[in-house]
Amino acid sequence: MSIPREDRHEATWSGPAIGLLDLDAFFASVEQLDHPEWRGLPVIVGGSADERGVVSTASYEARVFGVHSAMSAAEARRRCPNAIWVRGNFVRYHEVSDQVMAVICDETPLVEQVSIDEAFFDVTPGRYSRETPREICARIQRRVAELGVTCSIGLSTSKTVAKVASEQDKPRGLTVVEPGREEAFLAPLPVRALSGIGKRTAATLALYGIHTLGDLAAQNPHEMERILGVWGPRMVERARGQERSEVRAREYHEDPKSVSNERTFPRDLTCEEELHAAIAQISEKVGARLRRRGLKGNEVTLKLKFDALHVRTAQTRLTAPTDDEHVFGPAARRLLGGLWAEPTPVRLVGVGMSGFDDTGGTQLTLFELDEDQGLHVSADTQASADAADGERPAGRDMRALSEVTDRLRERFGNDAIRHGYDLRLQRPGDKSRPNRT
Repeated sequence: MSIPREDRHEATWSGPAIGLLDLDAFFASVEQLDHPEWRGLPVIVGGSADERGVVSTASYEARVFGVHSAMSAAEARRRCPNAIWVRGNFVRYHEVSDQVMAVICDETPLVEQVSIDEAFFDVTPGRYSRETPREICARIQRRVAELGVTCSIGLSTSKTVAKVASEQDKPRGLTVVEPGREEAFLAPLPVRALSGIGKRTAATLALYGIHTLGDLAAQNPHEMERILGVWGPRMVERARGQERSEVRAREYHEDPKSVSNERTFPRDLTCEEELHAAIAQISEKVGARLRRRGLKGNEVTLKLKFDALHVRTAQTRLTAPTDDEHVFGPAARRLLGGLWAEPTPVRLVGVGMSGFDDTGGTQLTLFELDEDQGLHVSADTQASADAADGERPAGRDMRALSEVTDRLRERFGNDAIRHGYDLRLQRPGDKSRPNRT
């Protein structure tokens, strides 16, 4: 369910704007993404029924049969005997999760990932963008869908209400609870809609005639402390929509294998100037993420997507690890010649950094993966990449400039600093931000 807006003007939202993104049937969705022939069919990710396994995730097609997470595999097989069973590929799930989190990080640096498929984010108006919180959330949903999976988002003034809202309209839901409507939204919902209240606590509350969050909100906090212990008053506060904990930037993965960013353009890029601008813009985002996470890598990857079926990537190794886009950005740009020729249309551009643990060696290597075309990188491309390795504008420390830019954008928003390449990629009539889909 989505709470309707009476006025879409930015002034209607006052105070914090907190979102909770929850990926829909995530593991099963990734399996259907990687196996298109499974789309529309019941897919179950989990252990074997013959080994007392448990369901980890079930696709929505399987849920029609009553299959759900944490159900025994034997029961799930009984209810849905024709389901496709998968053990799970968690390396792949983490890879897609990282791509989704990168989408959110494009909108705000305040992203608190709480699990592989969930993250809170702060899009308070005026803090990092001039757009409305609803518009930002809708764009996040669209961009996640472009990755091949879907998400539901709850948006409100607190983590508690955002979390509850995210569960109300799955899959692909965007439920907005605006300031001042939190308690009215929560009141009719069962107490178990509140995270932290399980079967046993709900049964205890039922003994006292407390069945809905409205019932819980009406209780005396001291009395609830007697019933539920130290968490009692906290539960009353949350049921009233008054919880105000902040979103604290935190990564769910402490040891990432790569940091990357990619962008799908609303119109194909067909000239070298546009592609150079795109690589520079995306490299800057990757550099900011590397610095925020305290990482330096020495392997640069350039990715180009031409259409739904044709993707090409190239990779080069730098002589020393770096988090400076003024070093790895030119290296990525030099890889372009081995992947693309003007005026071939390019739909998506991506830049990635890896090799965080490998700091030794000076040999430059380059390889290119293209399952569709079987293309190989030429010696000329190798030489140009080698020339870019370690390239840095002379006479000034560009990394220090990047750090200043990071701080300004964190304090004043993404539009505080704009570069020439941002303007080249901006859609006509848009004076606030680069176009994205």
